Amino acid sequence: MEFVVALDVSMGKSYSVIYQDQRCLYEEQIAHNQLGFQQLFDHIQTLPGSVTVVFEATGIYSKPVETFCQRNALRYCLLNPLEAKKQLELGTLRSWKTDKHDAHLLAQSHSLHRREENQTHIHHLSTSALSRFYQEIEEEIKRMRMYLHNALQLSFPELEQFFSSRITPYALSLIALFPHPDLVLRSSITKIKNQLINHTLKNISQNRAKQKAVEIMSYAHSSYPAVSIESVQTQKVRYYARQLLHLLEEKERVSKELIEEAKSLPEFDLFLSVPGIGEISAALVMGELGDLSRFSNHKKVNAFVGIDIRRYQSGKYHGQDHINKRGNPKGRKILYLIIRNMIRQQKAAPNHIVEYYYKLKKQPTPKKDKVAVVACMNKLIKCMYSMARNHTEYDYSHAVSMDQ
Repeated sequence: MEFVVALDVSMGKSYSVIYQDQRCLYEEQIAHNQLGFQQLFDHIQTLPGSVTVVFEATGIYSKPVETFCQRNALRYCLLNPLEAKKQLELGTLRSWKTDKHDAHLLAQSHSLHRREENQTHIHHLSTSALSRFYQEIEEEIKRMRMYLHNALQLSFPELEQFFSSRITPYALSLIALFPHPDLVLRSSITKIKNQLINHTLKNISQNRAKQKAVEIMSYAHSSYPAVSIESVQTQKVRYYARQLLHLLEEKERVSKELIEEAKSLPEFDLFLSVPGIGEISAALVMGELGDLSRFSNHKKVNAFVGIDIRRYQSGKYHGQDHINKRGNPKGRKILYLIIRNMIRQQKAAPNHIVEYYYKLKKQPTPKKDKVAVVACMNKLIKCMYSMARNHTEYDYSHAVSMDQ
């Protein structure tokens, strides 16, 4: 006997129903707490047959339900919201939308669709969480850099010329020490040199520190700040510099943890064998795409990422093809950056994906840059999917022969 437990998930609660075939045996609203989940589990244990839990992915709100299924070793189907919407609307013209109604429809439609059960490995879940955390830190770093730039333009704009385009702990330490030119002018070259040696994380020589001290003194003499040394803007420069220092340290720590977690999965070494994919890129793409072997073909991976083609044709009208962009935007971004990195590092090793990029750019009707990159993303997904399914490392000669 087979039973379906369907839940319509919302914030802090779910409306749950239990069905056998098309007959409802139980329905009740449960809270996402120990009492609520224990209530549901007690009902499930009384069922004399196999049980499948079905619910829609609703971001952070569906995570407690997913954890409940994993901890109690329950089979479950986590539905993509778009997939669930299409399944529930099929065969009906009614536009009712209630928690109770959706839970019943999820259960009633289960036998009509081939819903794949989730079998995510615990290491994939951890890698996914760390990947998201790493990306959130990166976004916070970008935001904080913008704030620092705006504040620095008012207090000591010349200081930005003192550093390279890439913000480093060394540069941020100097900004925190001297957020305003008056702080430099009140000191001496010798004192500045000693401060650079004692307060920066990077080890620098006496001569290098003195050279930097002379430079920063020169910038201070020519600077015309728009705010005073006591202004809020000057305080903000120091604050943002310190915040960025902390974020860079956290990014480094999380990246090491993410790579170590990804190394425990078999796909890591396989993806690392692809020219242009480093440790952090391999870990990030694994965190976003998960276990590729769970997909029946690479086209489903394309749909999951959101680079499958959206086509519109009506009568004699044929619309221009576009990618759907309905999938995972973070995974799409990581794949895009990986292709860019492959193109930059094309001299390191032969890569059939980079060759395909230039082929698209040089054909009789050259493709636009982004169109070519998306086509390469598609080819990369196909390559990675094959590697994950067959447990094989990247082989340039094999990849080229497959393209021909």
